[in-house]
Amino acid sequence: MMVLRALGSLLVLSLLGACAVFAPQETGPRSAPFDVLGRVLVSYDGKAFSSNVRWWHGAEHDEVWMMTPTGQTLAHVREDGTGATITATDQTKYHGARVESLTRQALGWEFPLARLQHWMRGMPAPNLAVDIAERDSSGRITRMTQDGWRIGYEYTAAPEYDGLPRRVEVTGAAQTIRLVIDSWRRESEANENIQGTPLTK
Repeated sequence: MMVLRALGSLLVLSLLGACAVFAPQETGPRSAPFDVLGRVLVSYDGKAFSSNVRWWHGAEHDEVWMMTPTGQTLAHVREDGTGATITATDQTKYHGARVESLTRQALGWEFPLARLQHWMRGMPAPNLAVDIAERDSSGRITRMTQDGWRIGYEYTAAPEYDGLPRRVEVTGAAQTIRLVIDSWRRESEANENIQGTPLTK
């Protein structure tokens, strides 16, 4: 059922047709590289999207794979200095200026990549006002509001997380993204990993 919901959400890609490519906007400093494997659940407009997810965040570009539990890629998202691309299951490619606007148009919900690359690591995005509402006993942010989004965190004592979040929940005006992170790789590990197959637990 989850797979059917995910595939149904991606069917709107067929409505895009040929999209013009525009120069991407500057988004400020990028966060340090990481490579994560986990699961995503998005609630939006009374609908739901769920999939496994792998996100490789590098020094100059991002790639996100949204996958079924059996590993089939539902959508591959890439953003670099030339713009954003979504590749559908049938290998059809759709282009736009930014991941945020392209996913909103193609999937019906926004993947706020420019800010989420920082939020994923438990920190505010740079150059934007932030209201930090709560920290835990270790000083880690557990709740904050930034750029119209509410961000909540759960952490684990498992050493492989090294103080990074286990769960991230991001709520905007019309949607909520819940991310459960099963595997973290950072810095040099992430840089070495981009040519390989998606992470496994």
